[in-house]
Amino acid sequence: MLLSLETPDHEFFLRGADGRVALVNDRRIERSFVLAPNRLIEDWAVGDVRTLSIDDLAPLLELQPELIVLGCGASQAFPPPATLAACLGRGIGLESMTNAAAARTFNVLAGEGRRVVAGFVLGA
Repeated sequence: MLLSLETPDHEFFLRGADGRVALVNDRRIERSFVLAPNRLIEDWAVGDVRTLSIDDLAPLLELQPELIVLGCGASQAFPPPATLAACLGRGIGLESMTNAAAARTFNVLAGEGRRVVAGFVLGA
């Protein structure tokens, strides 16, 4: 069996995330952030997914995603129904999951060339 290292064709890759820290490429991040395959926005001012407003999603929406993956910390949580409805009204899917699951999902979708953007809530 021949094994070869396959590197992603996008700039940013999540090596892992939990409720307190994420590893983007080789960089340790300890504050909430936004990630697209070719864009990293640090210090996203969100501390709790359950109070997330459509205004909080502005940095993600500016990146024109087809899907937003929302890492809500170490435990599953969901944004308010109005926030979900605002995304769906724009034709953008919003999936909420733990940070570990969101990291895996982001990497798969980015690797497929999808227009995915992820928001990760850390320190909650």
